[in-house]
Amino acid sequence: MSDRVTIEKIETLSHRWADLKQYTLTYRRRDGTSERQTREVHDHGSGAAVLPYDSARGTVLLVRQFRLPVFLDGGAGDIVEACAGLLDGDAPEICAAREAEEELGFRVENLRAVASTYMTPGAVTERLTCFLADYSPAMRIGEGGGHADEGEDIAVVEMPLSEALRMLDKKEIVDAKTVMLLLFLARELLSNPS
Repeated sequence: MSDRVTIEKIETLSHRWADLKQYTLTYRRRDGTSERQTREVHDHGSGAAVLPYDSARGTVLLVRQFRLPVFLDGGAGDIVEACAGLLDGDAPEICAAREAEEELGFRVENLRAVASTYMTPGAVTERLTCFLADYSPAMRIGEGGGHADEGEDIAVVEMPLSEALRMLDKKEIVDAKTVMLLLFLARELLSNPS
């Protein structure tokens, strides 16, 4: 691919919470013609997400939190989603376990990577590694809720998997990573009925 792309100019538009850069490039199309393009790319690092499941009770752990882009798009702003966070230099499985402790207040076990995806590849560099994990009430280590000093205001939501899937069907869960993780969990359970 590198023989098809020449980066001509990079301009930093913002370097606050994340880097926002504007790239001017020449791109050679599949038909051999070249065109000049300008694209803005948001880079705040890659992350990990985890959906813990308690097989004995048939429950999952999710979070509810305010998301400004959802609000700006006409939604209420608060959405139900799988817990997730930025890698901050850690391996994805370390990040997933850390976020479960911080946001959910639970240690998890049997982390299994089910996907490593670009959620918005047209504009964002973030690669998100998604995990399923196991938990039980005995693995609770705290209240969860994230870190208020990082602007987090997270409510822990434990619900039956059947309810989460119902919410998915009714389009009440709209977060892409959560949709994927719930479907991966449902597929896993169908493949390995116990």
